[in-house]
Amino acid sequence: MSGIVGYKGQKNSINIILEALNTLEYKGYDGAGMAYMTSNRVEIVKVSGKLKGLKNKVKNNITTNMGIGHIRWATSGRPGVINTHPHHVGKFTIVHNGIIENYMSLKQILENENYHFKSETDSEVIAALLDKLYSEKNDILKVLAQVKKLLIGSYALVIICEDIKDTIYGIKKDSPLLIGYGNKENFIVSDLPSILPYTKKYSIIDNNDIVEINNQVNIYNEKLEIISKEILTYNDSLEKAEKNGYEHFMLKEIHEEANVIKNVIKPFIKYGAESLESLPDFTKYQRLILTGSGSAYNAALIGQKILEKYCPIPILAERASELRYSNIYLDKNSLVIFISQSGETADTLASLKKIKKENIDNIAIINIMASSIAREADKVIQLKAGAEMAVTTTKAFISQLAILNLMALNTAYKTHKINDKELAKIINEFENLPKLIMEVINLNYKGIAKILAKSNMCLYTGIGIDYALSMEGALKLREIAYINSICDPAGELKHGDISLINNKTPVIGIITDKKLANKTINNIKEVKARGAYVILIITDNITDEINWADKIIKIPTSSSFTQNIIGAIPLQLISYETALILKHDIDKPKNLSKTVTV
Repeated sequence: MSGIVGYKGQKNSINIILEALNTLEYKGYDGAGMAYMTSNRVEIVKVSGKLKGLKNKVKNNITTNMGIGHIRWATSGRPGVINTHPHHVGKFTIVHNGIIENYMSLKQILENENYHFKSETDSEVIAALLDKLYSEKNDILKVLAQVKKLLIGSYALVIICEDIKDTIYGIKKDSPLLIGYGNKENFIVSDLPSILPYTKKYSIIDNNDIVEINNQVNIYNEKLEIISKEILTYNDSLEKAEKNGYEHFMLKEIHEEANVIKNVIKPFIKYGAESLESLPDFTKYQRLILTGSGSAYNAALIGQKILEKYCPIPILAERASELRYSNIYLDKNSLVIFISQSGETADTLASLKKIKKENIDNIAIINIMASSIAREADKVIQLKAGAEMAVTTTKAFISQLAILNLMALNTAYKTHKINDKELAKIINEFENLPKLIMEVINLNYKGIAKILAKSNMCLYTGIGIDYALSMEGALKLREIAYINSICDPAGELKHGDISLINNKTPVIGIITDKKLANKTINNIKEVKARGAYVILIITDNITDEINWADKIIKIPTSSSFTQNIIGAIPLQLISYETALILKHDIDKPKNLSKTVTV
């Protein structure tokens, strides 16, 4: 989940590395560091905490044309300077993203060889292993080939050896690493956006590759033969990571949701049913699984609820972290849909590779096209949400819902659950969606936030799609407000969670399905009777008597194909306003990373 940058060229590497790390700061903020080559040795500068500390510590009067940098999200070893990258042992300095599963056994072997370790990390063990093997072989390419066979786990490694002062090396396994080709300069990075200000030409490093970067780029296979790589060009525009007057990226990205929806839906509704033909035809399958992690799983759950209304096959939403270890019994008549904002989510990628080994049809719904999942999947549908800088996802989540709802609409039309007239009406709803989104964004959530900010617990609830929305609302409140927010289907409250209700415990009930409104209301009344402070998010077509609720947010009514998109927005803003009152770092919440690659 950390960010990696390496540079070799004619410019001052320090400035370029700092600027590139600034682009990646959303990926980790437990520590930041860099190593750069001087005429005599490798110099290392690193700090605990955020990147600004590194900027203040690096000397401005140093000029060097080669260096590596790292911004850390702690995996192995606690946050702190001693565990921050780069790590240096003997003649080797490295930065590392990933987790080495067998590092403790390697560490014990190296300690028996009189290596002493300063940090708690698996990364320092890699540096020591490189140094030991190099002392035996004195051939760095052979050392890198051997190291790849010894390390178990995932890793992206960028390496400097003091004996070879003009070269950076790189290897990887199941963790992203790219080469960037500039004008008399070359890059090796974990994330493409970090080098787009300098070049749009890049190659993707594969698991068996060994990369050597100096004045040119050499790529070797596992037999140490030079191979060629396709040089790709990034043609999409990169949105500037500016807040445009908003206090936080999260708030800016919520306000971008209306425009994002326009971009997402346009290709699929331009010519009505004909446009929808580009979406997958589920009617030829006998089983469908949707999977993702975090908010992407919640999107999958919402997708399951909406699709099962119109798709006459068994549909399952499963967390990717569970799917990769499950016996799922799929065959050629099955389809698996993988959902990920980054396209690098480790469990989702591992699940995709597992599915591909069984030759099962698959589709990825992702935001970043130059990503591992995009390369692995049989078919890719891009979210077109643009750059999302806040760690907690908002506009990309809304985009995921839009794609899933369009899939449901296509299925409903193919299975004759709706006719041409109804299709035209729903397409008009999609076109009107940006206007409704802005209406909901502009509602006042500050009063609810004040209540939540005073509580150490909150319960979200609903039935069906509303329960799935509740899952996302609870996650958002945990992510940025650090409030213990739990979620339970309304019909399950009396089976356990009702015991947690005390006087004024906040309970947020979501009611957007008129057919189920009475069931949800009756269950929420039971927690109200036990002292709960009830907040309802409810569509304006529900006329049941709800004056007993303490706070009510009414949102516009629409069809089931668009209602869940509208219903998700209050949950985002309630969390944002609550975290704002609590003065938390909203864009970079503690212990979280934008891209979970381990």
